Amino acid sequence: MSKVEERTARALLHRLAIEQAESRVPSLAAALVRGGQVAWFGFRGKVDGEPPTPATQYRIGSITKSMVAVAVMRLRDEGLLDLLDPLGKHMPGTPADEVTIAQLLSHTAGLTAEPPGAWWERTPGAPADEMIASLGPDISRHRPGRRYHYSNLGFGLLGELVARKRSMPWAQAVSEEILQPLGMLDTTPRPRAPHASGFAVHPWADVLLPEPEHDHGAMAAAGQFWSTPADLARWAAFVSGHTAGVLRPKTLAEMREPATVDDGDAWIGGYGLGLQLTRHNGRRLAGHTGSMPGFLATVWADPADDLGVLFMANTTSGVQASLPKDLLEILAAHEPPLPAEWVPGSADDDLLALTGPWYWGPSAYILRLLPERGVSLTPASGQGRASRFVAQPDGTWLGLDGYYAGETLRVVRSPEGVHLDLNTFIFTREPYDASAPVPGGVDGGGWR
Repeated sequence: MSKVEERTARALLHRLAIEQAESRVPSLAAALVRGGQVAWFGFRGKVDGEPPTPATQYRIGSITKSMVAVAVMRLRDEGLLDLLDPLGKHMPGTPADEVTIAQLLSHTAGLTAEPPGAWWERTPGAPADEMIASLGPDISRHRPGRRYHYSNLGFGLLGELVARKRSMPWAQAVSEEILQPLGMLDTTPRPRAPHASGFAVHPWADVLLPEPEHDHGAMAAAGQFWSTPADLARWAAFVSGHTAGVLRPKTLAEMREPATVDDGDAWIGGYGLGLQLTRHNGRRLAGHTGSMPGFLATVWADPADDLGVLFMANTTSGVQASLPKDLLEILAAHEPPLPAEWVPGSADDDLLALTGPWYWGPSAYILRLLPERGVSLTPASGQGRASRFVAQPDGTWLGLDGYYAGETLRVVRSPEGVHLDLNTFIFTREPYDASAPVPGGVDGGGWR
């Protein structure tokens, strides 16, 4: 069942109505996605005298960046570039030749936030060759890789990279490779009817000022797309894991991994590869916020619970950033997800024999079986290095997460017994088993 219950829908609409009224938003649309399907749409306010609908277009601003990033990752998966490649290898002649594609995707390239000239979000844009020609050595603000520094300019350059590698405008490549396969046919570079008009709301009076809208040329890849609540719900489903063949699931998971964090004592926000990240009440959310003159939008996805949430508004400022997270909390309070039913599985005798306690020196670990011949190795005390491992064709296991991510676990059998070799760490059935090749040896006097 995807649709929310009536009482849940009422609570969600109540939160949306409060936001529209108190933040004075001309129109506001929101949606929740569960299991890849829309569970709830909500609308308040008017567009041209009528309530907005799932087909009403709004500008989505920097959510565009995530779609450009997927196009870049597709190029990587096809072997047409590497994330560690410097930009100059594929697009020579810019002052950013030495920064890597991964740094551009994660806003760690150190580039200035905005391109030279008038504020690009409120003015017509120049084509890529003119924009690049306007760049000088002063576009660097930080040493590449040093810190997170959000750069619209960086995504303008990535859009041109996609265009050159695909021999077509970046927006056409994104549409053909990503939007059309996902069914996002109403996501376009310029508006089509019906669409909301963008407004600024006077800070001290209930009156509106129309905001400008232009083709931003080379900077369009940083935030020009228009979309609908229905299409953005499909994007939320995609980010939560319903890739529809557009991207390999492990590539999407790579995009959702933190590449950098916003500075602070305890991070609650960060950035992956083209995706913003945030933590909220135990959730790890991936998605993106978006703003352009006259418009605000946000989409978050929670892959762990297969949920997505979004809002779209035609106002320059005012919508509380907490709105989408509040909607997730209302859903969780009214309709908490049920855990999947446990069902017994099967296991080969050779794997069953490996389960139970193992010791790294005096520290006890527990090996448990996972589906498809996977295993987990966790400290018995709950404190320490824990990792899951996936079975490999050669009889070894590859670490999926934690300290041992990417490392190899081997089962070594000999006449003296059996031990585990995990990237030079030796795990034995007894603490410091003298019959195993414990690095440094075991004192011959034994325990005393």
